[in-house]
Amino acid sequence: MEIRKTAVVTGANGFVGSHLVDLLLENNYIVRCITRKSSNLKWLKGKNVEIYDSGLMDKEGLRKAFKDAEYIYHVAGVIKSKKPEGYFKGNVDTTRVMLETAVEFKNTIKKFLIVSSQTAAGPSLNGKVITEEEPCNPITNYGRSKLAEEELAKSFMGQVPITICRAPAVFGERDTEIFIFFQTFSKGLMTTIGFDKKVVSLIHVKDLVRGFMLAAESDKSAGQTYFISSEKYYAWDEIGDITSRVLGKKPLKVKVPHFAVYTIAAIAQFASMFSSKPATLNIEKARDLTRHAWICDTGKAIRDLNYHQCIPVEEGIKRTCDWYKQQGWI
Repeated sequence: MEIRKTAVVTGANGFVGSHLVDLLLENNYIVRCITRKSSNLKWLKGKNVEIYDSGLMDKEGLRKAFKDAEYIYHVAGVIKSKKPEGYFKGNVDTTRVMLETAVEFKNTIKKFLIVSSQTAAGPSLNGKVITEEEPCNPITNYGRSKLAEEELAKSFMGQVPITICRAPAVFGERDTEIFIFFQTFSKGLMTTIGFDKKVVSLIHVKDLVRGFMLAAESDKSAGQTYFISSEKYYAWDEIGDITSRVLGKKPLKVKVPHFAVYTIAAIAQFASMFSSKPATLNIEKARDLTRHAWICDTGKAIRDLNYHQCIPVEEGIKRTCDWYKQQGWI
């Protein structure tokens, strides 16, 4: 009888987490999903998973999920907050509780993988590709909170086998963030930020989660940080040309000056003060969007993990847009 491995996934009901759950199930894992009682579980519906609705601050609930588990994938995090402390509570305080609990199970946990972000390292300076060895220079509270999460994780590395994986811009089925680009495009409009050529590392979600699993299962990855990213860098004009071919549309192209991006962001941020939800575009997001380059080197993951980008951006965009159409989103 085959002995199945057990993995715990936080943020399992979200965009990236749900794709990781799918991959783990395909590889015959027993999958435990840590959610909140208020979580929308539509991406987990009908899947053979165990739900632990304790949230991330309840040690007793975490202990039940961690018992006899070999792999912990900490995907959950706060990407939008009205106040700086919201990022640190959601990305640092929760991780501290999880790591403290994980120490109690250090004899059975083979890897505790933390999903971080390229924003922890900051944008590329002078167009230079960022590596894991570069000094970090986050420019937003979200980025600073993810760097603080990484520093916290490093302080536990002597007690639990921990690996940090940084994600760049991610797109794919179920995404609601970069989706806005495709939604606007399908309506006949493509907006680009500024008048300079901006380049990004951009990865399809299925490549990203495959990189996570390779990192978790690797004997070399404990104590290491990896960019799990595309091997190529993409200009937004190139992404627009590919999307045009995929959707069969030639949109009106509008370049939005940096000052206009900041103005729109300021208005949206002010308006969010009267809403229960934080703005999607705020001053900090504008700071991110107006950088010249967000490009990272995935060479270390290639060397250590035998990771490679398998889904070319054109194929990824086609799959994503086809899914949006099926859902009636575009």
